[in-house]
Amino acid sequence: MEWWLILIISMAVLLVLMLLGIPIAYSLGFLALMLGGLLIGPKILYLFGTLAYGKINSFGLVAVPLFIFMAEIILVSGAARDAFDMLNKWVRAAPGGLAIASQVGCALFAAVCGASTATTAVIGGMAVPEMLKRGYEKKLATGSIAAGGALGVLIPPSILLIIYGILTETSIGQLFIAGIIPGLILAAERIIYFLVRCTINPSLGPAVRGFTWKERFESLWKILPLLLLALFMFGALYAGIATPTEVAAIGAFAAIVIGVAYRSIYWKELKEAFFKTGQTTSFIMWILVAAASFGFVLSYLQAPQKLVAWITSLELNPYVILIFINLLLFLLGCIMDPAAIIMVTIPMLGPLVEALGFDLVWFGIMFVVNMELAEITPPLGLNLYIMKAVSPPEVTLNDIIRGSVPFMILDIIGLALVIIFPALVLWLPSTMM
Repeated sequence: MEWWLILIISMAVLLVLMLLGIPIAYSLGFLALMLGGLLIGPKILYLFGTLAYGKINSFGLVAVPLFIFMAEIILVSGAARDAFDMLNKWVRAAPGGLAIASQVGCALFAAVCGASTATTAVIGGMAVPEMLKRGYEKKLATGSIAAGGALGVLIPPSILLIIYGILTETSIGQLFIAGIIPGLILAAERIIYFLVRCTINPSLGPAVRGFTWKERFESLWKILPLLLLALFMFGALYAGIATPTEVAAIGAFAAIVIGVAYRSIYWKELKEAFFKTGQTTSFIMWILVAAASFGFVLSYLQAPQKLVAWITSLELNPYVILIFINLLLFLLGCIMDPAAIIMVTIPMLGPLVEALGFDLVWFGIMFVVNMELAEITPPLGLNLYIMKAVSPPEVTLNDIIRGSVPFMILDIIGLALVIIFPALVLWLPSTMM
């Protein structure tokens, strides 16, 4: 069978299975068995067990449950609530001040969480009722946090970056450090947007006063737990003191210390955190095994290799191909979860990007910035539905989607900056020890 026909049939079957509601792990596993059985034969079954063990038996993957556990502990510790309270007191007097505080809170929580949905739920649950009470426009209040929560897939420790690093055999530490500047740029874009738009039209996000300088300075300690934890992780990775897995282990222990200090972690909360960590980790591992099997079958059939050879033979400008890749990712983001997109596309796009001469660390950050768009792009943008779940009843899903549109544009601008200026991604990793 021709390679292009294999890819078309595979993508069509995968899309049908996902539209039927079959989980991505089962969909990819079924595709691997179907293609392997029909085109290779029964011997492919003997390879799947070895392949699964080889993919899971990775030191880098140990960081996944540790970072998930750290996020679960931080979720119930109360540290995020205190950090938002401090930020609220310092910037609420500025035009759009509560939205700015929420955006900084999203970036800070993302730096100790690694998941966009958790960031959206925690910050949104605190900030949206407060903003609506202070007269903020519903679209601005909800759209800003749905977009801000998406920083969780880019600012380390990002679970997506860990998965990308495993699939492409790229340094996870370099990917983490490479995501810092683009993440800060996206957050800064949104803060500037709030300041400009709310200065022009103060009714969208009115300034709120009521705190003295003494109260502000007395609240500074509230941001220290999350800030110090984030600075430790980034500093240890940047200085080469520890690997991402070692940083995850120390971070998980530090999260427990924070929870105990806040008197919010008891045996019940600890047991629930372990259970949720195991549940989420099992889900990720099953997807990894299924994706590895699917990628192996495609590679055995030479489909990705022939795709790379065909595209490079077209003699197109590599950046033209890159634009088409981003358009493809954007379209997939409308109908698929980012984790599913990375599992399905990277086995094919990884070799292609290398053949075009692009750096895999840079491409990984570009890929994840595109996945930020997927988190707020209807009809499947997960953050839109998380935002609806934590918002007051008067907020409609239409309000959230319309409010997210300006931030989609800002994300596209951020994506363009990453593509045009690769140094924004590659400079910081190049200075790592």
